[in-house]
Amino acid sequence: MKLYPIQSGHFKLDGGAMFGVVPKSLWTRTNPADSNNMIDIAARCLLIEDGNRLTLIDTGMGNKQSDKFYGHYNLYGDDSIDKSLKAVGFHRDDITDVFMTHLHFDHCGGSIEYNKDGTVLQPAFKNAHFWSNKNHWKWATEPNRREVASFLKENILPMEECGQLKFTEVPDNDILKNSALGFDIFFANGHTEKQMIPMINYKGKTICFMADLLPTVGNLPLPFVMGYDTRPLLTLDEKERFLNMAADNEFYLFLEHDAHNEIITVKHTEKGVRLKETFTCQDIFN
Repeated sequence: MKLYPIQSGHFKLDGGAMFGVVPKSLWTRTNPADSNNMIDIAARCLLIEDGNRLTLIDTGMGNKQSDKFYGHYNLYGDDSIDKSLKAVGFHRDDITDVFMTHLHFDHCGGSIEYNKDGTVLQPAFKNAHFWSNKNHWKWATEPNRREVASFLKENILPMEECGQLKFTEVPDNDILKNSALGFDIFFANGHTEKQMIPMINYKGKTICFMADLLPTVGNLPLPFVMGYDTRPLLTLDEKERFLNMAADNEFYLFLEHDAHNEIITVKHTEKGVRLKETFTCQDIFN
């Protein structure tokens, strides 16, 4: 097995939204804001090469929305999925599976694109299965008023219409062992219904793709919960359980949204689970 970070782009989000009720004087220590209160955010995806299977976890925002839409997020830099895949010797047509932690637009928007004349929506990975779970799919396709702006039908419905959609099992507890993708999955419901956190066994290490359960290092303290979470009290419990498990078992936490920290480990302290070490992907994957 080989792992590759795939940078799909960078954008900015309101720092207050990223840290909920936490005062700005606290969260700016780890996530400094610009004059508009915006903080740097990455859309760091992960590619798993395992035999004949090439699995991409999450796909970023994509490029099919309007300039007005993207203007809300201050996109910057020149990273893209195609550029990142090419740098590690692959093309999007090589991808066999696209695993979506959840279907918010900044995690799955790159899965669907317009055809060349801009009239028809089609899979951006024509040879891949798209993976979600039935509970989250129903949640996303029948969205509540809180999340309706995050679940964009043009990002979601074409996966089913093209016949490439597949669902993982949903376990009775919160961890699915040895999923159809070959890795364990932790299910979390605080951010959105049945968000999936892949836990990949790699050279004796457990690499956890943290998605929005832990977006940045700054979100490590339990109360530092995003304003975007639909059930923040549940997020508190899920973060505590997962971070304790990560500290106990020396998991390596791959941060999708942290623009400055790629992988971290955590440890127990008197104040709770806190940062132990930071690593680049090159440190761990090479």
